[in-house]
Parts: sequence; structure tokens; C-alpha cells
Amino acid sequence: MTDERVLRVARRREFWAAARAGRACLITVMLVSGLINLLMLTAPIFMLQVYDRVLPSRSIATLVGLAGITLMLLVIQGILEIFRARILSRFGRLIDERLGHRIFRTLLARGSEMPRSDEGPQALRDLDTVRGFVSSMAVSAFFDLPWVPLYVAVCFLFHPWLGAAIAGGALFLCVLTILTDWASAATTREAVRAAGDRRSLTDMAHRTAPLLSALGMRSRIAALWQVRARRNLDVATYGNDLAIGFGTTARLLRTMLQSGILGLGAFLVVREEATAGVMLAATILSARALAPVDLAIANWKSFTAARQAWGRLVAFLPLREPAAPTPLPAPRESLRVTALSVAIPGTDTLVLHDVNVALAPGSALGVIGASGSGKSTFARALVGLARASRGVIRLDGAALDQWEPDALGRAVGYLPQDTEMFDGTISENITRFDPAPDPKALLAAAKAAGVHEVVLRLPGGYDARIGAGGLGLSGGQRQRIALARALYGDPFLVVLDEPNSNLDVDGDRALSAAVQGVRARGGIVVVIAHRPSALAAVDRILVLGDGRVQLHGPRDEVLAKLGALTRQTPTRVA
Repeated sequence: MTDERVLRVARRREFWAAARAGRACLITVMLVSGLINLLMLTAPIFMLQVYDRVLPSRSIATLVGLAGITLMLLVIQGILEIFRARILSRFGRLIDERLGHRIFRTLLARGSEMPRSDEGPQALRDLDTVRGFVSSMAVSAFFDLPWVPLYVAVCFLFHPWLGAAIAGGALFLCVLTILTDWASAATTREAVRAAGDRRSLTDMAHRTAPLLSALGMRSRIAALWQVRARRNLDVATYGNDLAIGFGTTARLLRTMLQSGILGLGAFLVVREEATAGVMLAATILSARALAPVDLAIANWKSFTAARQAWGRLVAFLPLREPAAPTPLPAPRESLRVTALSVAIPGTDTLVLHDVNVALAPGSALGVIGASGSGKSTFARALVGLARASRGVIRLDGAALDQWEPDALGRAVGYLPQDTEMFDGTISENITRFDPAPDPKALLAAAKAAGVHEVVLRLPGGYDARIGAGGLGLSGGQRQRIALARALYGDPFLVVLDEPNSNLDVDGDRALSAAVQGVRARGGIVVVIAHRPSALAAVDRILVLGDGRVQLHGPRDEVLAKLGALTRQTPTRVA
């Protein structure tokens, strides 16, 4: 079975799973649509009775009776249409509630491996597209289409010529619908791609606006944005032109057909093969028979967009939800890295080759090496953010994938190279937005990171809101708060990637004290460093070069070998 066929099967399976969840909604909509379409016969029947019964008899009582019944039926029809629209709205919400949390969990899982990918946010936008379409009145056209033969059959009862004319018009509009789908599918896909390119450049420019200004790049990025914006407008304009063209053609044909039915009815009346009431009733029924097709064509662009969005959602979501692993006790004994190799996501290019490390409680490992040697990748692999191509990382003998992600996260403290702050208070950032934070653990983490006094000097202290990205904080303050976040809850494994890149002398001392504190309580620390001051509290050093282990051993021994190599280098060059 080809990948495309597998995707189609998965798409149908996922659709019917969502449909089964809302089976009651769909069945109710079908029943209500049937009642609405039956009540749609009220107007033509009323017209037929007025012309063929009331006018010849000149009976006011009959007219009043018919008008009262018609009014009551039309009110019921209106109530049912409101009811159907509300049900469709709830069905859209049901789809969102069923898939939204799965999409967000998958977004977090994929985003941890490929942080800059737009795949996850696009999936949420696709969910909004699907929900918006399902909740719209355009869906009602697809529930009304099966009732078109009913109106055609009634017209056949009036006269075979009338039924044949309406059937031919409906068939022609169906062919036009297929042409609309064929012509608009590729354009809709290209429109999503062009809009995504413009949005990604906009997000990048907004995120790096100060840097762009400082480097004098604003006009260049603006010109690049204009190119992408123009491409987006070109594709959107072409798509709108197609939709307008097909929609206008459908309305024109519908109007021509209605006029033709009226003319044909008049011809039959002249030949005394039909009455004036039949002529007008057939005209109204022709409009009703063609209305669902016309509405489907008018909304075909949104239907195509929703269908493609659903396809992307199915491709984005895993076919099966991973089973929750058996809960394991918090690690307290060891960290062992065996033959670890890590590749760049989406490629076979390895950035780490056969790394082996074993650390016991109370150990601190410093990882050094030139830029691009794989240090940050090693740090990401230790906390489960970089997937191992070969080899394994074990905490207390259990591989990282045997831990439930949140449980692993609580046992690990991680300070990335790019310090990120969340939109919230300082205390919320340090406690990782714990709904029931421990004030003692909060203060202990802040003091261990040497940031307690720094926070108290800020307006609002621990309750100060810092905003996304740590607005209002210096680089050193953000880094020390992030260190406190890594230490919160006394995690067994603490991984610090360039933890002193923005620290002053006091910050370096606080960092060394924090590493010593983790070691004293029986934890394990891994420090990725360029500056020697970050290695003051470690007892072992791992030297990486081109993704491979160059040296590994006790700190003083490794530093002595590095010093000897440094002294020998000028002699060899000479």
C-alpha cells in the first residue's frame, strides 16, 4: 500500500472517528434537514393553491386558512433552521475539543525536536479552518443536496418537461461543481504555502526587530517581506478570481434556468397543459432545487481549504496515541550514556558520534569544545530533546523514552543556551507554573541560584510580571532566574548549557555555589562551558571535537593535558 493510500485511509478513519463522536449531532442535523426540505414545499404549494383554488373561487375564507397554515409552517421552518445552525456550531466545537488537546500535545512533542518548525502552529490554524467550516451554513448545503431529487420529482408530477428541465440544470451545476474543485485545489494549497511563508518572515522580523534595526537591515527585510506579501496576494487574487468566476457562472445559469422554467411553464399554460399555479410553483421549486448546488459552489473555496486542512491534520497527528509508560520512581542513582549518536533532525548527518559517559550521584561533568563540536546537542539529548540515532541514555537504568515526559521533566533541571522567559510572574517562571507551588522550594531554588536578593530589589519582587522573553530584565538576570527554574524541586539531573554567558563575577560565584549545592545533595550536574569559570565546581571534564570524544577524565588531569597540548602547538608550527 502506497504512502498516499495509507494517508487517505488514515484520513477517512480519523474523520469517521470524529463523526462517531458526534453521531447524535449528525443524525439530528440529517433529520432536521429533512424536515426543513419538506417544509420548503410550503411556499410553492401555497402559490399553487392560491392561483388554482382561491382565485377561481374568490373565497376569502380559503385564502385566510391557507395563509394561516403557511405562516405557521414557515415559522416552524425558521425555528428548525436556527436549530440546525446551532447544532452545526456545537459539532464544530466537538471536533475542536476532540482534536485540540491531541494537536497541542503533538505540537509540544514535535516542537521540542524542531523548535523553529511552523508545522505545529499551522496544525492549530488548520483546526480553526475545519471548525469554522463545519460550523458555517455552507455545510447545510451538503445536507440539502440529497433532497434535490424530491423537488425534481414534484416537478415531474406537474409536467415531465418541467422535471426534465430542472434535472438537466441540476446535473449541469453538479458538473460545474466538479470543475470548481479541480480548478481550485492546487490554488488553495499554494495559498496556504504563500501565507505561511509571509507569516514566518513576519514572526521572525517581529522577534528580531531590535537586531534588524541595529544592523541596518530593516529596509532589506522589508523588501523581502514585500516580495512574499506580493506572492501571497497574487495567489489569493487568483483564487478569488476563480471562485468569483465559477460562483457568478453558477448564479447566472441558475437565473437563466429559473427564467427558462417560467417561460416553459407559460408555454404549457398557453397550450393548456398546465395551470398558472403550476407555472409559478415549478419556478419556485426550481430555485429551491438548485439552491444547494449554488450554495456549494459559492462556498467551494472554503470547502477545499477545510478538506486540505483536514488532510494536513491527519498527516500531523500520529496514527496511534502512544501508550502511557509505567510510572517509575524519581531517579536517584546514576546517569549512563552508552554509544550515543545524534543526527540533525530530518537528516542522516550525525553531529554526535559514540559518546560514552557514566556519572554517579554527586558528580559534575564539564563539557567543553570548539563551536559546532556538538556540546549543545549533547545537552539536549540528556534532557530528551534530541532523539538518539544510535545508543541510549539511561537514568537509574531506564532509558529516557521509558519515562513519562512530565515526570522526566520534573526530575531534570535544564538551562538552555537561549534563555527563555514565559509570560507570567517571576515566581511562576521559577516554579514552572506549578498550580500548587511550594514557597519553601521556590525560595530555596532562588537562593541556590543566588538570585533571591536580585529579585527582591525588583519592583514587585517575586510577583513582578516579566512578560514573554523576560522583558524588563537584563541578560544576567534572566539567566540567573532561569538557573533558579532549573534548580526548582531539587532535580536529580541538572544540565546547564553556557550558564555563565551573561553573568558577572557575582553571578559566576553563585553558579559555582549552585553546582556545589546539587553535588552536595546527591544530584548530577552537566555544565556546557566556554569560559573556565564555569568549570570551577566540576570534578570531571569531557572534551568534544567534531562530535567525537577527544578527552574524558578527572578535571585536573584533562586540564593538564589540554595545557600541554597548548604549549606544544607553537613549537610544531615553528
